[in-house]
Amino acid sequence: MGNLDNKVAVVLGGAKGIGLAISQRFASEGATTWFTSRREEELVAADGKISGTRIPLRADVSQLSELTRIMQTIQAESGRIDVLVINAGMSEYATIDDISAAHFEQIFSLNVRSPVFALQAALPLMKPGASVVLVGSIADVIGTQGYGVYSASKAALRSFARTWTRELSARGIRINVVAPGPVDTEMMAAASEELRRGLTDAIPLGRLGKPDEVASAALFLASDESSYIAGAEICVDGGLTQV
Repeated sequence: MGNLDNKVAVVLGGAKGIGLAISQRFASEGATTWFTSRREEELVAADGKISGTRIPLRADVSQLSELTRIMQTIQAESGRIDVLVINAGMSEYATIDDISAAHFEQIFSLNVRSPVFALQAALPLMKPGASVVLVGSIADVIGTQGYGVYSASKAALRSFARTWTRELSARGIRINVVAPGPVDTEMMAAASEELRRGLTDAIPLGRLGKPDEVASAALFLASDESSYIAGAEICVDGGLTQV
C-alpha cells in the first residue's frame, strides 16, 4: 500500500531536479502522476526514470492558456486532482545595481504569477481532502547577495500559502509549503563555487540536501499523514535557518 494509492497527482515542473524527485516518489507511492515540462527532451528523459503510473505533459506553465489546457486535459482523462504540486520556478543572479525590468518580470512571472493562476485553474478539479504543495525556498526568510528578486518571489509564495489556507479551508483543501535549503540540483550547480562553499559551511548538517529528501517532505504534505497541517512551511535545509 502506498501513501497516495488511487490519487491523481499533478507536478508542475516535474521533469528534473526536485520536481523529478517528487514525480518519482508520488508515482512509486501509487498516484497517477501527471508531470510537466516545456522541454520535450526533459519529459522523455524523466519518463524513463519514473516507475509507476505517470503521464508526461509538455506545457509552458508561465502561459495562462497553457494552464487552461493542462487542466482541461487532466479533467478529460483523470477527472480530478487530489494533489497539486507547484514546483516550476527559476533563479538568476543580479544585485540591486544590475536588476533589469526583464529580470524582475521573468522571475515574478514564473515564480509568483504562474502559481496563482495554476491554482485558480486547478480548483474546479479539486474536492475536499485535496492537498496543494508549493515548492518555496528558505530564501523567503534570508538575504543572499544577488538573489533579491528570487527571494522576494519565494516570500510572496509563502504569503499566498497563508491567504489561500484561509480562503480554501472551508472547501477542505489544504495548502502547505516545502522550503528547500541548498539542494544538489542543476540550479545549485549554476551558482558560484564561493556561494556553494559558503552555504555548505553554514549548514549544521554539513552538506547539501538531496532532491529525494525534499520529495519525502512533499509526500508527507501531500498525503493524509499531514491531514491536520495547513498553511505551514516545512524547511528541508539541514538546519540552516533553524538554529
